[in-house]
Amino acid sequence: GVAENPMVKSVLDKTKHSVESMITTLDPGMVPYIKTGGELDIVVTSNKEVKVAAVRDAFQEVFGMAVVTGEAAQSSIAPQPVGYAAGLKGAQERIDSLRRTGVIHENQPAVSVESFIVELLPDKWFDIGCLIIEDPVNGIHLEAFTQATPVPLQYVQQAKSLTPQDYNLRWSGLLVTVGEVLEKNILNINRTDWHMVFTGMSRRQMIYSAAKALAGLYKQQLPPRTI
Repeated sequence: GVAENPMVKSVLDKTKHSVESMITTLDPGMVPYIKTGGELDIVVTSNKEVKVAAVRDAFQEVFGMAVVTGEAAQSSIAPQPVGYAAGLKGAQERIDSLRRTGVIHENQPAVSVESFIVELLPDKWFDIGCLIIEDPVNGIHLEAFTQATPVPLQYVQQAKSLTPQDYNLRWSGLLVTVGEVLEKNILNINRTDWHMVFTGMSRRQMIYSAAKALAGLYKQQLPPRTI
């Protein structure tokens, strides 16, 4: 048809692009709607906007078009994972539980985000986010990590003291999260985004940066698309 003609196609693409630019300039909130589509379909193992929006923005930035949705998922480890292995396990379990319960198809590409704390230097603790992408069809499994946010030692110690010695998930972490401790101790701090108060950078920004790197790694490993 007419649209197949390279010149017509070029004009159509340019028109589409300028209309999109105009819409997104007038209303930046429309960006996710315009960029939702294309062949890439990702499920984030959470329904928390901070995670879903960060991953969506990152993948749409890298791929141009992507459908990114969220599904609440459980992990069976401690609410406050401690150490890289626990963070990875928590992230992986969220994907596994969605597949196991049939919420997502066994071949569905999924991205999972799990925060954990880790002692990187003696008595110096940090909060880090672990991100995983798993694409069974293409046999791709990648990890990335957010930047590390320092957590003052006293708050980690409080979370530890609030966790019973015989807590059955103690191997994986603590019963009380650092965010919960901070919320109790510091005025006007929210357990979901204390990063902003401490560093001036939001958790969403940190997840976005790591997700963008993850999307870039993923894009390189995907087989070339057949035109």
